[in-house]
Amino acid sequence: MPRRALRHEVLLVLAVSLGASAVGALISFSGVLTRPGGLGEQTATLNASRAPDRPWLDLAWQLFGIATDLAPVLLVAHLLLRERAAGGYGGGGLRLLGFDARRPRSDLARGAVVAAGIGGSGLLLYLGAHAAGASLTVVPESLPDVWWKFPVLIASALENAVLEEVVVLGYLLRRLSQLGWTPTGALLASALLRGSYHLYQGLGGFFGNAVMGVIFVWLYRRWGRVMPLVVAHALIDIVAFVGYALLADHVDWLPTG
Repeated sequence: MPRRALRHEVLLVLAVSLGASAVGALISFSGVLTRPGGLGEQTATLNASRAPDRPWLDLAWQLFGIATDLAPVLLVAHLLLRERAAGGYGGGGLRLLGFDARRPRSDLARGAVVAAGIGGSGLLLYLGAHAAGASLTVVPESLPDVWWKFPVLIASALENAVLEEVVVLGYLLRRLSQLGWTPTGALLASALLRGSYHLYQGLGGFFGNAVMGVIFVWLYRRWGRVMPLVVAHALIDIVAFVGYALLADHVDWLPTG
């Protein structure tokens, strides 16, 4: 594809996905900074109820949000299939990024190890940033206590993992390489974008996720597969969402807003 067409494609994909989220997070962070009180006194809720007194309507909204957030992943799959077809090859799609089930044991094992390392250090970083006043109080969920609460939290974690790692890791690095970016430049772009759409959590969320982005890019290039990082991200978010729901009312070390 011509370089100009590739640039336009990347900008459009980001505009309907995490690029737009980064702009929204920046606007949200600006509003927080100009609001009375420190960052630690304000709250960012991740999985909020849309209709607290109407559980079936709330469930419909939750599932609708998860499904529509995955639309950019389908767009990327379509674009990669077209790229493969234009090159005269069959197959392709998300398999070009290593998003498939060809190596389940290896992907699960690697993902679990990465999740354990990054999840634990990320929690310590968040607690430290919150204590220092550099992070908002992040409330991973505020869903009602209904039968679908935990399945929705798990589905939300899976959606986050697939969207972020397919778009910001696999797709973006592939396209920036095709555009002639240096490996270092592409790494910084991916990591800074990841940090930017977490700015709504404060500076701690920005820097913590940017560092995570650097590690994920390095591992992706080493393994050549995005799936282990999808597994790692999903496990981190599942533990955060479900763990918060189970522990928030029973421990005093976890900020709850």
